[in-house]
Amino acid sequence: MNIQPVPALERSRRDEFQACIDQKTKPPGSLGRLEALALQIALIQGSPTPQLCHPHLLVCAGDHGAARACVSAYPQEVTWQMVENFLAGGAAINAFTRVAGMQLVVVDTGVAHAFGERPGLVSRQVGAGGTASYLEGAAMTRAQCEQAMANGAELAAGFAQRGCNVLGLGEMGIGNTASASLLTHCLTGRALVDVVGRGTGLDDAGVARKRDLLAMALARYDGAHDDALAVLTQFGGFEIATLVGAMLEAARQRMLLLIDGFIVTAALLVAHRLAPQILDYCVFAHRSGEAGHVHQHDFLGVTPLLDLGLRLGEGTGATLAYPLVQAACAFMTDMASFADAGVSAKV
Repeated sequence: MNIQPVPALERSRRDEFQACIDQKTKPPGSLGRLEALALQIALIQGSPTPQLCHPHLLVCAGDHGAARACVSAYPQEVTWQMVENFLAGGAAINAFTRVAGMQLVVVDTGVAHAFGERPGLVSRQVGAGGTASYLEGAAMTRAQCEQAMANGAELAAGFAQRGCNVLGLGEMGIGNTASASLLTHCLTGRALVDVVGRGTGLDDAGVARKRDLLAMALARYDGAHDDALAVLTQFGGFEIATLVGAMLEAARQRMLLLIDGFIVTAALLVAHRLAPQILDYCVFAHRSGEAGHVHQHDFLGVTPLLDLGLRLGEGTGATLAYPLVQAACAFMTDMASFADAGVSAKV
């Protein structure tokens, strides 16, 4: 697969934008990480007065064959039931996107359910029943993996054409924390025991069983751990591969990416291996309660904005962080400078 590069940020105006931030009516650095966030947004947009336009929250849903082996505390049918909940407006992500003023887009990448034509649901199915079980072989074929990534890229390009320059990313798929644990282990080199958590609420015995099953899956895999596409094909989900494609294209379109929790960050690990410059466009929304999330952040060398103990997924953390992004943009564009306000600057 030919992966198009993600452009590195043009930093020639960095000093100009930093001076604009420093000249606002405040002590230098007094807005803390909001100042770094404002600078990042200005660099992405190449403007000292950045604007956030038509923010979207993309939730990709897909089923996992390995879920039938009880790697989750919930049965597989919860995936389609939660998609129905999204469409009915009753999930946390519906409430949070309404508050944040973000457009929610729900995509069926391969859920084991026949939804039919439904308002609010985008069908980009790669496999109607979800992935195969990585406990028995590869979760998907390379062609399926590439199709899912192409679907994600097509979605992101469409958002950009409609004027969107902020994309939050979320997911839904019973069993996908197990898949994310395998991706994280392979792509970061962290010990499997350290990146396998409780997911939707496994007890101690359930976590131990989950670890044993994932160790078995790793034992039968003879591919390279540093080959991101091979690892994604072996252990990923259709929703994760679709997110990878969406991230890469959104960065190429110079969007700001709001990275959610453990599963979305696992998708980013794949995208980062394919195009390291993607980190320039990422805002890490939160640190979840899932065991492996801190290891993902440490590997990437990033610090999230929030730490609220969230572990729901759906893009909830990305949506909750969006008001901070808005605040960073607002002070950059609306706050007076010392000269404009007639306030004496630091001597």
